[in-house]
Order: sequence, then structure tokens, then C-alpha cells
Amino acid sequence: MERKFLGSPELTLRQKLWQIHWAFVFMLVVMAAVGFAMLYSAANGDAEPWANRHAIRFAFGLTMMIGVALVDIRFWLRYAYVIYFFVLLLLVAVDFGGFMGMGARRWINLGFINLQPSELMKVAMVLALARFFHGSSLEDLPRPQALIVPLVIVAAPTALVLRQPDLGTALILLLTGAGLFFVAGIRLWKFGLLGVLGLISAPIAWQFMHEYQRRRVLTFLDPEKDPLGAGYHIIQSKIAFGSGGLSGRGFMQGTQGHLNFLPEMQTDFIFTMLAEEFGLIGALLLLSLYILMLIYGFAIALRSRSHFGCLLAMGVTSTFFMYVFINIAMVMGLIPVVGVPLPLISYGGTAMMALLFGFGLLMGVSVHRDVMIGRRGATS
Repeated sequence: MERKFLGSPELTLRQKLWQIHWAFVFMLVVMAAVGFAMLYSAANGDAEPWANRHAIRFAFGLTMMIGVALVDIRFWLRYAYVIYFFVLLLLVAVDFGGFMGMGARRWINLGFINLQPSELMKVAMVLALARFFHGSSLEDLPRPQALIVPLVIVAAPTALVLRQPDLGTALILLLTGAGLFFVAGIRLWKFGLLGVLGLISAPIAWQFMHEYQRRRVLTFLDPEKDPLGAGYHIIQSKIAFGSGGLSGRGFMQGTQGHLNFLPEMQTDFIFTMLAEEFGLIGALLLLSLYILMLIYGFAIALRSRSHFGCLLAMGVTSTFFMYVFINIAMVMGLIPVVGVPLPLISYGGTAMMALLFGFGLLMGVSVHRDVMIGRRGATS
């Protein structure tokens, strides 16, 4: 039997451009501008070495995002597994031939860029899960054997990422995967069962954790125990938050950051520097912008008429939420320090490219929201 797509007539390029949420694109530009300003401040009033590269990468990534959005959503359905397995092979390549940095093996040196495949996997996994659940019926999902493939799709990259080690990215992969399982229709009691199994296996997992990861957990529980060692990062971060007060100390006037008390202020702890310089008001304005972007993402997912589009948009938006939540909760001392960048603000090339590629898929779901796709088959 011939398998085919069902859908509306093909859109013209002009129609596709008209369908893009340009207000969302504008919010991305504002966010990147905030990132440029904070990286400029982190370098003590110099666009090098971070701010200029941040701007160039964003300009390239924004162009890529628009291009991805214009591609027919059925193309991404057709090649979802291909993209996933390609990125999975890159993760395997990191394990064998990646180079070390900051105590972890996470990057592949391509000469012009240090590629971090784990960042790409956050989007590739969403594509693969959306493809799988799109082709599964609600009658299939209650059967345990129907969950073997999606569980492997999540577990394989998570295991490889944990070997690097990169606990933050592994956490995002697991939580995003769990979110897509829920959206696809998996019963809540199964999540409860996995939670109980996770608690039971926690002592075993503790034995396999790296020593620095154990220290981070213990430091989270009592940062004052080692204020000049493992607890230094979070203590200085809290001091910077308090120093900012309501309206902040002013642009490039933060003492914790500019006197080098605040570590990794261009990456993981950039939100802390922003809060010190612009205070509670500035931090809340940034959070409001993030919340507005999340609302846009979930609204796009709910308006999609195809199951694949809905799952894809939900997955990308959930990944974005995990970035924001984990980074901000981390620097505020609500969870252990795990090393997750703040989207479009922190310095980092692969993370930005992967996120903008994901946003391109999100925009593509919006552009092709009226396209109906048959559940079975990814080729016409």
C-alpha cells in the first residue's frame, strides 16, 4: 500500500515568510543584545574576546533559523532518525577522539570551531522522539514493549553524555524526554514507577558518580562547609545577588564580577552578573522575556494540526525551558552546580547554534501548522 502525506497545498516562499512569528524573532534579537552587553561587561568594557564572537554567531544562527523554518516540516519528519543517528555517532566519536577541556571530554576540534555534540543531541533527540510517537497510536503506547525504542532513544545519548562527564546535559536530555513521553500520552503511574526505581537506585548511582560531582551535591546541601573550595562558586553567586539589590549597581559596576570574585561569569554565572548590575528589576525583566518566549512556543505547539508538529514544538520549547530553569536555579543555589549555559546570554557557540536550530524547527511548525501528516510513513 502506498504511504503518503495528507496536507494543504504547498505554500509559496512569500506565504511562508509571512507565517513566521516575527515578534518571536524580535525577542530573540533583544535577548542576544542583552547577551552582547553582558559579555562586553564581563570583559571589562571590551568586545573581545566574547561579545563580538557572540554577535557573529547569533547573526549566522539567526539566518540558519529562518532557513530551517522555511523547510517543509515533512522533510524533518522524513530525516529525523538520520539526524539522530548522525549526532549519536558524533557522541561516540567524542568518547574515542574528543579533546579534554575543564576536566571533561566533550568537544570535537573541527579547526574553525570546537563542536560539542551533546548540545546538538538535545534537538536531535526531540526530533527522533517526535518522529516515533507520531507514528504510534494511543492503543500501542500502553504496551510495555512499545516503549523500548523511545527509552533507548533517550538512554543511549544520556549514557554517552554521562561518560564525558556532563551531568547538566544528561539531566536536560532525561527531563525533556520525560516531557515528550507525557505529551505523547504515557500514563502518570509509569512516571511514578520510574521515580520509585530512581530513588531505590540512587545509592548505586552515587557510587558511579565522579568525585567532583559528589562534592557538588554535598556542597549544595552545605556550601559553607568548604567556602574557599567547592562552595566558593555558589557563595560568591549569592553575594552578587545580594549586592545588586532592587535596581543594581549599574552597568559594568558590579564588584563581584569585575573584581574577579565571581567565577565563569561569561558562561554559567552570567545571570548572577546581570542581577548584580541591574538588580531584581533587571533579573525579572529578563525572566519575563523568557516566559513570553515559552508562551509563544507552547502556543505554536497547540496550534499545530499535525501530531509530529505538536510534539516537535513541545520538545523544543521544553528544552529551552530546561536551559533557563536549570541555569537560574543553579546560580541561585536551588540545585547543585551542573554547568548549563543561559540561553542566548552565555558565551558558547555550539549551544547557541543548537538552540537557534531548534527555534528554526519551532518556527517551521508555525509556518506549516495547517499541514496534516499521516501517522504512518515518512515518505511520500
